[in-house]
Amino acid sequence: MVDQLAEPAAVRTPGAKRAGPGEYIFNLASINHILGGPDYSTANGACVEGDRMIVGLMRMPAGTGAEAHSHPNEQWIYILEGTFHATIGGKAIEAKPGSVVYVPADAMHSGKAGADADVVFFTVKDASHSLHGIKA
Repeated sequence: MVDQLAEPAAVRTPGAKRAGPGEYIFNLASINHILGGPDYSTANGACVEGDRMIVGLMRMPAGTGAEAHSHPNEQWIYILEGTFHATIGGKAIEAKPGSVVYVPADAMHSGKAGADADVVFFTVKDASHSLHGIKA
């Protein structure tokens, strides 16, 4: 049984929203926006953390992106808008709306929004680490 009066655990990602006991729905438009990777990425948006999962709704401005980095947790990226150009483990990919991109744990990767439009994506990571990675 969950103690409804218990304090939520500490947030892993600075600025992210930590889901607390009894919280089941989150309006991502009204949650604090953070950088997806403060020292290596232009992606920004809302991030919510639970006990085992971290989710984020991010926007990467056109022509900008994330420098090479890795993280010890695996990641899924669902492209909602724009074209995402990435390199994952040395392999170049292009993901359009409706595509799901998988980034294995510890895989070196980088990505960039196409020059003509922002990329909007929903991302999910396991909570073994924060949303943020480690710049190469």
